[in-house]
Amino acid sequence: MNSNSLNRRTVIGGLLLGAATLALSGREAFAYAVTKSDEDWKKQLSPQAYDVLRHEGTEYPFSSPLDKNFRKGTYSCAGCDLANFSSETKFDSHTGWPSFWKPLSGAVLTREDDSSGDVRTEVHCSRCGGHLGHVFDDGPRPTGLRYCMNGVALTFKAA
Repeated sequence: MNSNSLNRRTVIGGLLLGAATLALSGREAFAYAVTKSDEDWKKQLSPQAYDVLRHEGTEYPFSSPLDKNFRKGTYSCAGCDLANFSSETKFDSHTGWPSFWKPLSGAVLTREDDSSGDVRTEVHCSRCGGHLGHVFDDGPRPTGLRYCMNGVALTFKAA
């Protein structure tokens, strides 16, 4: 094997790896039904909701009134108003964030997140890509999952 073929393979392999990484990383690689400019998101959302939904921030635990809300109704994305969770699946996880054991069908998308040093699974709204929180495997039956959501990323509509 000559050095030119090795260099071509290295370059092509690097390009393919880079393209795959780009395709699998970030909300930008997916076409969402609701898209807005960064300025429009800033105008629509509170500074805290903007940080969480658009920049994957996290609100302080026990800061959201939705954590202790157990009325019947629907929890929707604060960015695009898509219904994400039913009160039927909400439970008190004692973590300080609204928690659910199952999202509504087709309402959320997930992806791996290793930004904190640990590998976690991020939860995003399937309509606008807004970051809602993370899902963990320490929840109650029947799923065993805990969708730990930022309250500021959600709105509540009573039934």
